[in-house]
Amino acid sequence: MSTSTLKPLRPDLQLIADWIAPGSRVLDPGCGDGALLAYLKTHKQISGYGVEIDVDNIVHCVENGVEAIQGNLEAGLAEFGDGRFDHVVLSQTIQAMRNTEQILLEMLRVGREAIVTFPNFGYWQNRVQILQGHMPVSETIPFEWYNTPNIHWCMLGDFERLCAKNGIRVIERVVMDNGKRIHFLPNLLGSPAFYRVAREA
Repeated sequence: MSTSTLKPLRPDLQLIADWIAPGSRVLDPGCGDGALLAYLKTHKQISGYGVEIDVDNIVHCVENGVEAIQGNLEAGLAEFGDGRFDHVVLSQTIQAMRNTEQILLEMLRVGREAIVTFPNFGYWQNRVQILQGHMPVSETIPFEWYNTPNIHWCMLGDFERLCAKNGIRVIERVVMDNGKRIHFLPNLLGSPAFYRVAREA
C-alpha cells in the first residue's frame, strides 16, 4: 500500500508508533484491520506480523499489505519463538483477556519489549457514572455492561502491581485525555493508559 493511501493513525496508535524504532521486528496480537502495522511498514520499514481472531479483519489486513494469521490470543503465542520480536503490541485488548497475566508473560517471552494500552477505569468520568448508579460508557469504554467484551477492568496501580509481581519493569507510562498527555493526577484525569514494559535484567 502506498503512503498516499494510508489513513492517518488514531492518536493512540500514533503514540505507539512513535515508540517503535525503525527497522524493528513487531508482533501485533489483536491487530484489528492492520492499520498500525501498515503504517509502521511504510514509515519505519519494520517487519512484522499481526494475530487476529476476526476473519473480516484478516481480510482488511491483507488489503493493507499486512501479514496476519488467524489466532486466539487466549491460547497464547506458542507459534512464535523466544525473543523473536523487538516489540509486541497489545492495544486496548488486555482488559478483554481471560488470562491477562499469562498473555503479558507470553508477550515478553517472544518480545524484548511489550507495549500495552488499556482504558483506565479510575478515570474521573467513569467514577461519576458509577456514583450515578450505572456502569461507565465512554469513548474508551464504548459498551454497555450487558454487551461488553471487557472482563478485567483495572487502574494504573493495578497494572503496575501485576508487572511488579512478575518481575516486569515499566520503561515508560503515558496517560492521555482527548489526545493530550496528562501529567497531574493521571489515574483520575486520564484515559487511556499506555505502557512500555520489559523483563527485569
